[in-house]
Amino acid sequence: MATLELEAELEPTATAVRVSEAELTVEFEDGRTLSVPVAWYPRLLDGTATERQNFKMGSFGIHWPDLDEDISYRGLLLGRKSGESAGSLKFWMDARRKGKKVTLQDFVRSKRKLTRQVKPTSAKKR
Repeated sequence: MATLELEAELEPTATAVRVSEAELTVEFEDGRTLSVPVAWYPRLLDGTATERQNFKMGSFGIHWPDLDEDISYRGLLLGRKSGESAGSLKFWMDARRKGKKVTLQDFVRSKRKLTRQVKPTSAKKR
């Protein structure tokens, strides 16, 4: 029973979200308010004020379409920072500098393409 109670505590819905240059603050329907550093989420940190303010609150988390960023309420409550890989973040940052919008799917496709281009070397015959 204790596990079910804990699960319910990790599934609240947000009623308000505020994002500044330094902090992401989420108010939950159960009365809790949680603030975390924006630095935990590199895409938010790199985003403009306008991009950070363009978000959608859903049943399970917050989505920033301009930044292709998703943060779950559960992850926030558990104190989880961004889990994005360094390679994925670099891919996104490079595209952003060029004025291109890319998604995680674009990164995955680029990795597959690179994998196909690399041909395995044959073993040397003795």
